[in-house]
Parts: sequence; structure tokens; C-alpha cells
Amino acid sequence: MTTAGAIEPVALGFRSHSGWTVAVAVAGSPRNPVVIERCRLEIADAAIRSSKQPYHAAEPLSFEKAEALIERCLASSTRLANAEVSAMVAHLKQQNHKVVAAGILASSGRPLPELAATLQSHALIHTAEGEFFRDVLTHASERCSLPVTRIKEREIWDRGAAAFKLNAADLQGRINGIGKSIGPPWTQDEKWIALVESL
Repeated sequence: MTTAGAIEPVALGFRSHSGWTVAVAVAGSPRNPVVIERCRLEIADAAIRSSKQPYHAAEPLSFEKAEALIERCLASSTRLANAEVSAMVAHLKQQNHKVVAAGILASSGRPLPELAATLQSHALIHTAEGEFFRDVLTHASERCSLPVTRIKEREIWDRGAAAFKLNAADLQGRINGIGKSIGPPWTQDEKWIALVESL
């Protein structure tokens, strides 16, 4: 337990979607984490029609126009992510919390090829858009001097079970219980993020 007036360390976690991300702030210890805040951050510019799915929008364009569109969306999403993450860090600081790290749920996909090759594959376009938003969140976190850990979604339960020496059912029960500190709904996104932050 943190004494009155003491600054409490907090970790942020993110699971991105097309143009937005679930963000969770967790304090306490890895074995006794406490969720202190959760929110949705908007990281796509509503003024740019294609900003939520820039690679899909770029697919039918000439390469030069596709590249320009993606660069424009990247600049706007980077700006938005920087503002959203900085505001969350500042808000937590006002509540006597110091954000010390960030965790991001990562894809299980393979590394992407060059843009021209990516735009030739619908599967790679989906992968690229996921990486696009994870990358802007990584940049925004690092801009706030936060070390960033990325953990692949398919690995989190195995890594959690190994870290806490628990079977799958007991680990699931522990993660479900974390949400009690903040109340329902306690979504799958939030559960996974809390597990990432506990590792």
C-alpha cells in the first residue's frame, strides 16, 4: 500500500484497433495489480476520411498517391497519439501517480515487406494497419520517456502462466479479479492489457 502523499508508480497498456485504442493504467505490484484508470483514446483524425484504415484506402491508388496518403495519415495519427498519451500521463500525475512504463499488445504476424509489396496483399494490408497504430502508440510512449514492452497476443497467457506459476484457469481467475477494483464492464481488451502490464 502506498502511504499518503507518496508518488505511486503506474504502467500504461494499450491494445489498438482501427483508429482507436483501449488504454489501461495499472498500479500495485505484479502479483497484486490494481487498475486505476481505463479509457478509449482516439488516434485517427476524423478530418481525414481514410485515417482509420489508411492502407485499405491506399490499395487502389497509384504508388505515389498511396505513399502520400499513408504519410499524411501517419503524421496526423502520430500527432493525436502524442497528445492523447501525454494527456493521460499528465492526468495521472495530477493524481499523484508517476507513469514508468508502457506495454503494447502486438500482432502475431510476420515482419512486413516494402510498401509496394504490402499493398499487393489484402492480408498484409490488415497486418500493416495493425502495426501502423501500434507504432504511433510506441512513438507516443517513448516521447513521454516510457520504456515500451511489446508482447504478442498469442503468447500472453503462456507467459503469464509461467511468470506467476499458475495454471490457465487460476490465471484467468486472477485477471478477472483485477477488474473488481474499477468495476464492470471488464472487457477482453482490458484483461489482456492488464496481464501484459503484470509481466
